[in-house]
Order: sequence, then C-alpha cells, then structure tokens
Amino acid sequence: MSLRAIARAMGLTAPALYRYYANYEDLVSALAVDVYDELVATLEQARDGVPDDDVATRLFAVSRAFRSWSLEHPPEFRLLFANPITRPANTERPDTLAAAGQRFGKVFGDLVAELWRRREFPAASEAGRHPQVADQLAVHPLAAAGVLPPDALYVFLRCWARLYGMVTMEVFGHLRWALADSEPVFEDMLADNARALGILDQRRQ
Repeated sequence: MSLRAIARAMGLTAPALYRYYANYEDLVSALAVDVYDELVATLEQARDGVPDDDVATRLFAVSRAFRSWSLEHPPEFRLLFANPITRPANTERPDTLAAAGQRFGKVFGDLVAELWRRREFPAASEAGRHPQVADQLAVHPLAAAGVLPPDALYVFLRCWARLYGMVTMEVFGHLRWALADSEPVFEDMLADNARALGILDQRRQ
C-alpha cells in the first residue's frame, strides 16, 4: 500500500495523515482492524442464520463464510493472514489489532467450545501422543481458563490448520494446477473436520 495513494483517496496530503496516525505501520494496523471487523461481521451473520441449538451447522456455516469472504477479498485476506502485522510498540494506546484478531478467533472458538461442552471430541486423546505439544497447549488461555482442555484444544488446532490451509491455497491459486473448481475438495476437508469433532452426523447442510 502506498501512503501517497491512501492520502490522495482521502483528499489529503501524505504528511497530513500523520495528524491521525503515528506512522505508516500504525495506519496499516488501523486498516487491518477495520478488515477484521468486516470479516467478523460476515462470520457472525452466517452463524446467526442458523438456529442456536444447531451448533454443528453453525460452525460449518461460519467455515464456508470464511472461505467465501476470503475468495472474494484476496487483498484483504493477504493483509490479515499472509504476513503477520507487527503493531508498533506504544504504551499509551491499547493493542486494537490484537483485540481484533481475538474477536475473529472467538467466533470459531466459542462454537468449538460449545461442541466440547455437549460431547467430548472422539479424537481428543490424540494430543497425548505428543507430550511436548500437550505441555504447550496446557498454558494456552483457553486451557488455562478451563474452556478447552489441552486434548480438545489440539483437535481445534488441527481443524483450524486444515481450514486455514485449504482456504489459503485457494486464495493464492495453488490448486489451479489440478482443479478449476476446488469447492468439492473444500467440502471434503469440512467433512474431515466434522469427523474429528464428532459431528459428521449432526450437520443439517
């Protein structure tokens, strides 16, 4: 992104932007917060279009909405997910970028936590095979707060890695060498996540 182009679009000079932002990185962070909020609103709309008691279908509605938004907004996806944004250190201002990322993660995390409360995941014991992983996850805020134990958090981590990895490959065109339409593969990936979470038979759509 060009600072001059941003200023021109706003009808300002580039130096005038510094009356509102401390530096270029601060401006980019503010933009990323806006994009996160747009994405979260999209995910929440998809989630809330499904009845509250159908948590499995809600989760997969959110997953599909994440894919659709990402494919429709590749520059915004790159801004949030391709290169981690390092917010300038500033003790006088809250880290709004980190808070925005947490709001995004919470959409998925709350649904997975609700699934766990209703029924333990069948694959949850897999984390026990990797003590070094279990030790790391034990200090994660979700585990420390008792929301998801390390074994359940490990299942969530693997499901997220599959979802994020699939969507990233689609956004960057890394499946075009084999597929003109990768949506069926995405749906297979969702089925894999459903099996790991023990909800394959609960999805209504």
